[in-house]
Amino acid sequence: MRKHYETIVRESDARVVRSLEIQVMDGAESPYYGGFRDGNGLVEAKFAIYRITTMLACYLNPDSRWHRNETLLARIETGLSFTERTQRPNAFFDFNDCNFYSAPDTAFCVKRMLPVYGYIRDHADAYPECEQIGKRLEAVIRRACDAMRIGGFHTPNHRWVIASVMAFCGKLFGEPSYLETTDRYLVEGNDCNPDGEYAERSAGNYNRINNDAMIMLAEALGDESYYEPVLRNLRMMLTYMEPDGSIFTNNSTRQDRGVKSYPTDYYLEYLYLGSRFHEPAFLDAANAIFDGCTARAAEHMDCLIFLMNCPHLVDVEHAGSGMPAVYRKFYQDSHIIRLGGPGYSCSVIDGCADFLYFQSGAFACGFRIGASFCEHRAFISREMQVFSPDGTKLTPRQFSAAEGPVCIRLHEKKVGWYYLPFREPQDTTDWWQMDQQKREKILGPDMIFDVSIETVPDGIDLTLRTTGIDKAPLRLEISFDAGCRLETDSFQAEGIPGGGMIVKSGVLSASKGVDRIEIGPCFGTHSFTAGKFGSAGRNRDCFTVYLTDHTCFEHTLHIRSRKSLY
Repeated sequence: MRKHYETIVRESDARVVRSLEIQVMDGAESPYYGGFRDGNGLVEAKFAIYRITTMLACYLNPDSRWHRNETLLARIETGLSFTERTQRPNAFFDFNDCNFYSAPDTAFCVKRMLPVYGYIRDHADAYPECEQIGKRLEAVIRRACDAMRIGGFHTPNHRWVIASVMAFCGKLFGEPSYLETTDRYLVEGNDCNPDGEYAERSAGNYNRINNDAMIMLAEALGDESYYEPVLRNLRMMLTYMEPDGSIFTNNSTRQDRGVKSYPTDYYLEYLYLGSRFHEPAFLDAANAIFDGCTARAAEHMDCLIFLMNCPHLVDVEHAGSGMPAVYRKFYQDSHIIRLGGPGYSCSVIDGCADFLYFQSGAFACGFRIGASFCEHRAFISREMQVFSPDGTKLTPRQFSAAEGPVCIRLHEKKVGWYYLPFREPQDTTDWWQMDQQKREKILGPDMIFDVSIETVPDGIDLTLRTTGIDKAPLRLEISFDAGCRLETDSFQAEGIPGGGMIVKSGVLSASKGVDRIEIGPCFGTHSFTAGKFGSAGRNRDCFTVYLTDHTCFEHTLHIRSRKSLY
């Protein structure tokens, strides 16, 4: 990918310019001297290390305009001094807005330093002026590894970052105690399920972090089995790409949930493993990710030093570019179905109030059913099954391989209940001290939901059927990306952030930019849209359309992907 490499060099050069602009160089007595101000004005070690390593990559790269620039080298040394001063006496680094004495963030820092340290070490004869920088980096890294032997973690991905960095450093420095630390973490076993999904289900961020760690473990330990979860995840991720090139993140358990993000930093994984395992689809993805950044006028992955360490990747050439446009996958262990069609995608999630998402081009909407019934406030499916048109139940594998129409069915039975008085006096008259679990209950009535999603060539048909208790006011909430235009034959409205309306009839056409979604026929028999206390509030970043009715009912909505008429 020679042209990719050339672009990455140019962008790395531009990052150096920006780093020099934000480096703290006023007041040598300041504790922040030599550090770098981030977007919030914070000056901390992790951000500095990311800046310094890119600066070093450019200094060491003959194709960079900063190659062997003496001014740059002096700034690097000043930044490294800041890094050394901010490494705690116990050798941990802090992540100042969250974690202190943090082994995981220390591991992230070391992970970033290792490639440039390795390059300096391997090219010592060519860059003798960097000898002292190499020694200083090694001292920081070794101290950090000594600390990580006794550190802890918070989240699943933290385990693998620590384990992989310690394995790599154990091999690099011939230090058995580092490898012993790795072994303690590996006892827990890998959390990547057969679908290719890690425990945090973080497609927008931590899946990639886990993949990086597995690749590092494979290389450090000489055990290719660690590539297997990465290959599974990257294959899965091909079906998590939306029509506009963004990532579907609404199944995440972490802070990337619902965040519009792009797969920029998956580029190197797809390129590296696509080349290593001769996977054309991965190389297609690498090209598509790179092309997507170019089309959005966004920065490409900050990975110059990795290409310098793996120069064979610069020479990889592959003509194809793109992600799978048409697919259907039932990731049973992850409780999600992903459907892709020409220009649209659909996601169905079991066990989640936001059970359905539909995206046409770059324009998306999400669905939930609001239901105030005893302690319940929303429909949450407890059973997801898939069927052929003739009603034959399909396995996940059969569903994924099916070429014709398919039907997804969701089911939930909400059981009503009332407490009965205790038969005997209790030890207390304080309600909050009573053991309510000992009470007898009267069960009933029930509220039963059966939801089906059937595939059609340009979208889906959504059928909502309720049985059980009658006369209960329910609402289907459809949250559209704000800034859209909504209309039927009777009205036209602007979809402002935090706004909402009931659409009582007709086919709703919602559009944004060149993309449009049609939904109908709409219905509305009441105005109880807020729900009881404890109901999820309206999404302030979206415009919400409500369709309302009383149980028991059955409605089918035709949801279609269209192009805007404006």
